[in-house]
Amino acid sequence: MLHSCKYRDHVKMASAFFFISFFFLITLKLSPVNGAPNCGPIVADDTDRIQFALNLEFLEAEFFLNGALGHGLDSIEPSFAQGGPPPIGATKANLDPLVRQIIEEFGYQEVGHLRAIITRVGGIPRPLLDLSPQNFAKIFDEAAGFKLSPPFDPYLNSLNYLLATYVIPYVGLVGYVGTIPNLSKKSSQSLVASLLGVEAGQDAVIRTLLYERAEEKVLPYDITVAQFTDYISRLRNNLAMCGIKDEGIIVPLYLGAENRTDSNILSANTDSLSYARTPPEILRIVYGTGNERVPGGFYPHGGGGNIARSFLKKA
Repeated sequence: MLHSCKYRDHVKMASAFFFISFFFLITLKLSPVNGAPNCGPIVADDTDRIQFALNLEFLEAEFFLNGALGHGLDSIEPSFAQGGPPPIGATKANLDPLVRQIIEEFGYQEVGHLRAIITRVGGIPRPLLDLSPQNFAKIFDEAAGFKLSPPFDPYLNSLNYLLATYVIPYVGLVGYVGTIPNLSKKSSQSLVASLLGVEAGQDAVIRTLLYERAEEKVLPYDITVAQFTDYISRLRNNLAMCGIKDEGIIVPLYLGAENRTDSNILSANTDSLSYARTPPEILRIVYGTGNERVPGGFYPHGGGGNIARSFLKKA
């Protein structure tokens, strides 16, 4: 069995916490500190919507390539960056052979995604990305609700890297799900659907690898793998401010498929359909500020492209 009855008992005891979190998130959605959040669709053409996705594709490409190989996009397809600065703090991770091979493949896939988008609709300069251990440590502190000691290091070992990877691809996945219905051209819909298929596969692989180790304590913290995924998912829901669209790898039955399982290898809604997010929601998450007009997190100077830059102009 991938996780024990003892762990299931732990999850049941934690169910009350999920209910509290749910009501907290609903309250946050209805009355955030800085006014009502934008949870509805935005006005943009196909090109701007697809180019917005380049922000996430650059982030994934740099994190995966550097993590597996120790070098990034500039060593493989430097023209794709269009003169944008190299990422901050990205480095080779201490990965076991299996995880390294998976992450290397993911990195090459992201290069292909960048090529597909740039070829079809044109590119944007790579935004400044912060992939430093310090930035990830801050994210994990905020997710856990307290300062971890020692600071979380995504590059320390395979498990830490997988948990750090859990932070990233799912955001692109739900972004693509939210983009497709708003595209007007069949060629645009086909492109994004094809991108979504691979992003969803990457996220499923990451979640499965973490699920296999759900009970394991992440050393030296007294926190299990499953708990960390829950913390990260709750943080993203909190930052996006548009309800529950993100769940950890183990959930109470009321969030499981057909309310019959607490496993949650694929995060989905009541009908097991993928959640969707809008560009403002995504920016609130990846900036780490809960505000699409205030850069930070992975994007110290904000995202690129017309959609991301339009919000910065309104700041």
